[in-house]
Amino acid sequence: MNNEYSAADIQVLEGLEAVRKRPGMYIGTTSLRGLHHLVYEIVDNSIDEALAGRCSKIEVVIESGDVIRVSDDGHGIPVGIQEQTGKSALEVVFTVLHAGGKFGGGGYKVSGGLHGVGASVVNALSEWLQVEVHASENGQSYSMEFARGDVVTPITQLDSPKLRIADVTGTTVRFKPDSTIFDETEFEYETLHTRLREQAFLNAGLEITIADERPGRETRDTMCYEGGIRSFVEYVNKNRNSIHDEVLYFSERREDREAEIALQWTDDYKETAFSFANNIHTTEGGMHETGFRSALTRVLNDYGAKAGFLKGDAKLAGEDTREGLGAIISVRLTEAQFEGQTKTKLGNADVRTLVENMLSRKLADYLEENPRIAKVILEKAMAASNAREAARKARDLSRRKSGSEGATLPGKLTDCYGKDAQFNEIYIVEGDSAGGSAISGRDSRFQAILPLWGKMLNVEKARTDKVYGNEKLSPVILALGAGIGEEFDSARLRYHKIIIMADADVDGAHIRTLLLTFFFRFMRPLVEGGYVYIAQPPLFKLTRGKDMRYAQDEAERDRIGAEMRGGNPNAKIEIGRFKGLGEMDAEELWETTMNPETRVLLRVELEDAVAADEIFTTLMGERVEPRRAFIEHNAMFVKNLDI
Repeated sequence: MNNEYSAADIQVLEGLEAVRKRPGMYIGTTSLRGLHHLVYEIVDNSIDEALAGRCSKIEVVIESGDVIRVSDDGHGIPVGIQEQTGKSALEVVFTVLHAGGKFGGGGYKVSGGLHGVGASVVNALSEWLQVEVHASENGQSYSMEFARGDVVTPITQLDSPKLRIADVTGTTVRFKPDSTIFDETEFEYETLHTRLREQAFLNAGLEITIADERPGRETRDTMCYEGGIRSFVEYVNKNRNSIHDEVLYFSERREDREAEIALQWTDDYKETAFSFANNIHTTEGGMHETGFRSALTRVLNDYGAKAGFLKGDAKLAGEDTREGLGAIISVRLTEAQFEGQTKTKLGNADVRTLVENMLSRKLADYLEENPRIAKVILEKAMAASNAREAARKARDLSRRKSGSEGATLPGKLTDCYGKDAQFNEIYIVEGDSAGGSAISGRDSRFQAILPLWGKMLNVEKARTDKVYGNEKLSPVILALGAGIGEEFDSARLRYHKIIIMADADVDGAHIRTLLLTFFFRFMRPLVEGGYVYIAQPPLFKLTRGKDMRYAQDEAERDRIGAEMRGGNPNAKIEIGRFKGLGEMDAEELWETTMNPETRVLLRVELEDAVAADEIFTTLMGERVEPRRAFIEHNAMFVKNLDI
């Protein structure tokens, strides 16, 4: 065996070869999420044109064959010669990593695409890409064509452009994702629609159109919100009951920094706040969120004490002031410092100062000038404070009932022996009978079992104190060991795989939904961190002699049945359908649903927090009308209904 390591082992990947070799480094994944990310990269370039005041319309079209076309009426990508390379700037943008107008050249004061990899990465990961530019430099039109990142047709001046949406200037990009790179290449209209709607909210007055031209799916939506993030808050709160009519809006610009905040309280118990930096959703927050929260808490406490709502040393906690709040925090800045390529957390300390000072001053003035609305907001926060105190007492009581805090574990839990949380997993199982089979069939070294029985609390309609006092949910809280709400700490988790295992029927689906709602609302880092899974027990058992196999659904049942018959259509196969987990013995449950070598698990991921919040509010909230509308709209898509 040759263990020598020499210069010959060092590879240098030229041009865009590195992107094709390791696409995950540039777009995160080659799954559907990565596929849609290609569209976002191109759209973000058009958004940057809008931020620079040079673009008013963007159009995204899914053409037949899942080809994407993105057009804007901006100034057009420059076509002149780029001095460092001696090539057309248009070619450089699409073939060179870390090339663009966002590194201090003066083309863009504000930009989300700071890394300069967007257009070139999309080009590298596309089977082919065409770009047509109607340039502001000289009023002429040009095109280029590429294949898997390589130039196929050099820059060519056009006499009669075909793809433009603007009369004078703009850029149009058409591309077909490379099926040898991506797991799937079929775009989801609603996924793109949701992201583009978000961008339309964040850029007041920008018109964004999305269209699907695939046969049988033809649809088109045009979005333009003059109210900007005010309209965004109205959208976020549309399925909730606001406690004051007006959406509060504050903004301020300081040199190359701009912050705007819109907020409105509802009678809900959950905070729904989303932050953005240069139109990028900062899912992990950052300095702008810190400044927002600090100012909000201080202003409401100061006003509450001054107006006589808070007596003595009474203080509102931050979570009290944000209960039921729908808010959008959006900042724009020249040199945004995002943590990591994923750009999910903003690190600019001066942005905290801008947001905190602006909100402190302007919200305080607003409350002074609008005492009726101030009273409603303070009363809401004080009710939340009382509930928080009740939750603390309920939490302390639950700990005392179960012994010392460090040793608190629910009586129904059958724990595993392993001590390393990253290798341990817990099955939350519907019903005692299935729980018994799971306990007998598990690998006790790393698998814990927690049986649940009956319907649990719908936390969408409950405060924290009700959650701690609920006999169905408190065992889950105690077993995971990481707390809930503001106290939740992923580092204290006792298991890094939380697996929901319920029957494949309506009741099982309801239990899964209730648990997912609980995790999303009170333990969101569980979902964001990818700790939550859904078990996929089989529906069918097929037996022919000694050959026994399982199928997840009807299609797999038919395929496996054909394989087992081996070309003999008259061969007898016994097909049984499991009505529930309780019908499986320990060996069957292990082999089909718990054995890491053979089981199928669905990982629950949070791709769009805004969309997730909307769907949980719609399906699990107090208001019936949005739920009825959702069911009526989606009834046509139901394929298998177990009634």
